[in-house]
Amino acid sequence: MQSFTERIRINGQAIPEERVVSFVEKNQQFIEFLAPSFFELSVGMAFEYFASEKVDIAVIEVGLGGRLDSTNVISPLLSVITNIGYDHTDILGKTLPKIAFEKAGIIKENTPVVISERHTETESVFNEIASERKAPIFFAEDYFEVKNSIQGATSLDFEIVNREEPGEVIKLSSQLRGKYQTKNILGVLKAVDVLNGIGFRIDEYSLAKGVEGVVSLTQLKGRWQQLSEQPTVICDTAHNVDGITEILESIKQAKFNKLWMILGFVSDKDISGILEMLPKDADYVFCQASVPRALDANELLKNAKEKDLKGIVEKDVNQALSLVKSQAGKDDFIYVGGSTFIVAELDQL
Repeated sequence: MQSFTERIRINGQAIPEERVVSFVEKNQQFIEFLAPSFFELSVGMAFEYFASEKVDIAVIEVGLGGRLDSTNVISPLLSVITNIGYDHTDILGKTLPKIAFEKAGIIKENTPVVISERHTETESVFNEIASERKAPIFFAEDYFEVKNSIQGATSLDFEIVNREEPGEVIKLSSQLRGKYQTKNILGVLKAVDVLNGIGFRIDEYSLAKGVEGVVSLTQLKGRWQQLSEQPTVICDTAHNVDGITEILESIKQAKFNKLWMILGFVSDKDISGILEMLPKDADYVFCQASVPRALDANELLKNAKEKDLKGIVEKDVNQALSLVKSQAGKDDFIYVGGSTFIVAELDQL
């Protein structure tokens, strides 16, 4: 079930509802005067909560871009940029270098930054900004390489080579099973390496346990999460061309009889590229989240038909899933996604 409190956690435990109410009541005058956005208000609440609870480490994820994001008021020990894709192009820019420039806004003076994935188009942007700010920069794939990965029923298992110690093979098992994690894990390893270099003591056992139990420890949801089997039901919050590309690669590696896709998007995204790449032989059910930004499911169906995709509309995602499960065979594969809001409304999550 979707809950606002899931956004702010300490040691995997969501902020208590009474703390949310207390924060709003205490800052009511400020809120009414300045009218901060929903996200800005959430960031302020998170920062106050973390400070009052005296957390040792806070992991802060930007909301949009980085340079002008409300989270960017902090002075971090380390910045991490995972990957760059075409997302929020109406705000961040329509080219990868422009988007990278916005993302690079989190690079701070004399503060190390780890780049999880190298792109030819964006590498010079990151290097230039890091140089201007005298920030040590590390491209993770220069230091680590995934030699092998196996997607199991409950984990994704890695064999990773340390490029600085070629004979060393790091074996890790992650509860996050999406194949795109083969890119993210490199950033994790280099981030830990950099943190250890500035005084932290994260040993190999702690690293392995953290990766192995990442979902249990953080309560992270909706990342290639399996909801049921026979038929297999997977949901994921991927919502742009790059994310859906990775999803389709993971689906290709699965064994199934028939593919069903339950999809919904937000209206402010250009979905033509996504629809273009979706498999024509899948059966589709189009839905829409209960948020103002949701793209109308009937409009989505119309756009899909123009791309030769066949499907129907069932606006409520849970009803859509029930409908598909009633028609699917036990060896079929059902994917649910297209938007974080769609995944968040799943009752099984």
